[in-house]
Amino acid sequence: MKIRTTFFAVFFLLSAVSFATDRESQPKELNPQNEQAMKEVHDFLRTCGVYYLATVDDDQPRVRPFGTAVIFEQKLYIQTGRKKNVARQMLTNPKVEICAYDPGKGIWLRIEAIVVADERLEAKQYVLDQYPQLKSMYRADDDNTLVLYLKDATATFYSFANLPRTVNF
Repeated sequence: MKIRTTFFAVFFLLSAVSFATDRESQPKELNPQNEQAMKEVHDFLRTCGVYYLATVDDDQPRVRPFGTAVIFEQKLYIQTGRKKNVARQMLTNPKVEICAYDPGKGIWLRIEAIVVADERLEAKQYVLDQYPQLKSMYRADDDNTLVLYLKDATATFYSFANLPRTVNF
């Protein structure tokens, strides 16, 4: 009887650990409100075409134009070259801000977020497939391609005509 009880306890424990591990490896489900917010931000960035990403280099702010914005596995991704200073800055201090302006609508967007590098080939390939023009400079399996997703993002839409509106994802 003791052996059966011990066997059951070990089996239960292993099942619980396996279940927890499987759940962590699955993409987390966004609630519909956050998913809609992320899609709205993604669409705004894609409409603008160019947005500006700010990082910190020691004590100096750095801003440069970016153009990639992709939703993959319910996360908003950007892409850069690992050999660039911007990559080093984001890997050192993952807090970033993004700013974009749509002159046709008179609306601008500011995003505060933490970037998280995703080293998986399928994430890199997906981003590159959305921007085929990058394939002349990057490959998913090279040592240079870096894709990062935005985590804990707060995005605020501004205009001169309306009060600011903030969304999170």
